[in-house]
Amino acid sequence: MVKGKYVDLILQGKKVTTIRKGYWIPKSKEIILHGGGRPFAVAEITDVIYKRVSELTDEDALRDGLKNKEELVKELKKAYGEVNPDDLVTIIKFRVIKKLTELDVKDPYMGLKPVEVARLALRYLDNLSDEDKKILRVLTQAGSLREAAIRLYGDIGARWRIRRVLKRALREMVEKGILTPKNN
Repeated sequence: MVKGKYVDLILQGKKVTTIRKGYWIPKSKEIILHGGGRPFAVAEITDVIYKRVSELTDEDALRDGLKNKEELVKELKKAYGEVNPDDLVTIIKFRVIKKLTELDVKDPYMGLKPVEVARLALRYLDNLSDEDKKILRVLTQAGSLREAAIRLYGDIGARWRIRRVLKRALREMVEKGILTPKNN
């Protein structure tokens, strides 16, 4: 999650880090970036660095889309309240690998991986049936349609059931304006 004011900076490649107070360990190398109430990009984490606030530099601020260290510390205080020089921060470096504002309607999943569609649907669609939620959760855990079909139905031939849920979820996310295909 990032503040909506940073979405354009990230999409333009001017903000390539996010700095969080405390010790953070990303759960995955590939993440979906959310800001302004919607998902906007898929990114790959390229590095994670731990520093004290006192060790932050102007270069850290520039990579974070800010002018200097002073502005960076001010933003950290806005986000977290009290920030001390000895506080630990996590600098997560990333690169955008897919803009969710440029999805391809000709691709079956609009250029997204099935697991990405499942994650987005679970987060943004509040009217999913219990069965659809179960299918999408298993897909996110399994990592592939093949493995999810085996776990859910004991047969890879049942992948069509998962695909049907994914396509319905994609269609609904486009209708609700959560995802915006470029040919739309």
